[in-house]
Amino acid sequence: MEKIELTVEPLESPIRADRYIAEHAGISRSRLKGECTLRINGKEAKLSKNVSEGDVISLEIAEVRGPEDIEPQKMDLDIIYEDDNVIVLNKVQGMVVHPAAGNFQGTLVNGLLDYVSGIEEEFDDDTVRPGIVHRLDKDTSGVIIIAKNPETHEFLSRQFRDKVTRKTYIAIVRGRMPKKHDIIDTYIVRDRQNRKKFTVPSGPKGKQAVTEYQVEKEFGSYTFLSLFPHTGRTHQLRVHMQHLNAPILGDPVYSRADSRFPDATLMLHASSLEIFIPGVETKMMFCAPMPERFRQVLEQLSDGAAL
Repeated sequence: MEKIELTVEPLESPIRADRYIAEHAGISRSRLKGECTLRINGKEAKLSKNVSEGDVISLEIAEVRGPEDIEPQKMDLDIIYEDDNVIVLNKVQGMVVHPAAGNFQGTLVNGLLDYVSGIEEEFDDDTVRPGIVHRLDKDTSGVIIIAKNPETHEFLSRQFRDKVTRKTYIAIVRGRMPKKHDIIDTYIVRDRQNRKKFTVPSGPKGKQAVTEYQVEKEFGSYTFLSLFPHTGRTHQLRVHMQHLNAPILGDPVYSRADSRFPDATLMLHASSLEIFIPGVETKMMFCAPMPERFRQVLEQLSDGAAL
C-alpha cells in the first residue's frame, strides 16, 4: 500500500477530501474509488467529507501497477472470432476481465498477455487493461471483444460511446415481468449503505440507465428473458431487474438464496454483440451459445423437457 500524508493549506472554503487529494497529491478521483483508507485528523473518514485549513489527511491506497507487473498466464480461452485487429471470445463465468487492487492473477488480461504476442507493447500508456474495450462482471459470461492495437481500440470504443453497438443478454429472473416487452428508463446511483451495490433513486440523481427487455418464456414465478442495454452502467441489468422485483436468479448481490435452486450462480449471459470491425463494411454479429448452467435450470423449470 502507498501511504500519503497531507496538511491542508489555506482554503477559501472547505472542499471535499477527494478533490483536495486529487489537486494536491496528483491522485485521480477515479483511483481513489479503489482500495484505500482515509483518515482526517486521525479518524477514519469518507472521501466525500469536507476538509479545512490545518486538517491532516492520511491516506493508504493500493499501489498502481502497470503492464510490466501483470504476468502472462496460459488459459483455455474460448475464441469465437479472431483476425489481425480483434479477438472475440466467450468469457467464462467467474473470470475477472482486468486486474485491479488485490486481483492481479487469473484475469482475462493475464490470458491475453499470453495469447496475443506483443499486445502489451502495442498499448504503451501504462494501462493494466491492454485491449479491453468494454467489460463484463466477473459472474457474467458471454461475448466480449478485444482490440489488438490502439487504432482498433478507438474504433471499437467510439461505437460503444455513440451507441452503435447492440448487445443482447439472456437471463433467468425470480419473478414475473410487468409486461411482455418494455423499456426501463431510470437513474442509477451507488448505494449509500453498501458501496459495492447500485440502486434506483427516487428522483433524477446519478446516471441515466436504459434497458429494453423481452419475455421469452414464463415458468410460474420464474421468467426467461432477453435484455438489451441501451446504456452501459455498472450492474445496470442486475439493478433494473431488482427494481422490477424480479432479481436475476443466483445474483449474490441483488437477490437472495433460492430454495428451489440453492446452488444457482448468476443467470446472466451476454449472448450476442453486433458491432463494426476494421476492414469489414457490414456490421458483424458475434454469438456465444447458451451456457450449460442455463440449460440445466431451464430443463428443471420445464419439468425435464429437452430444449
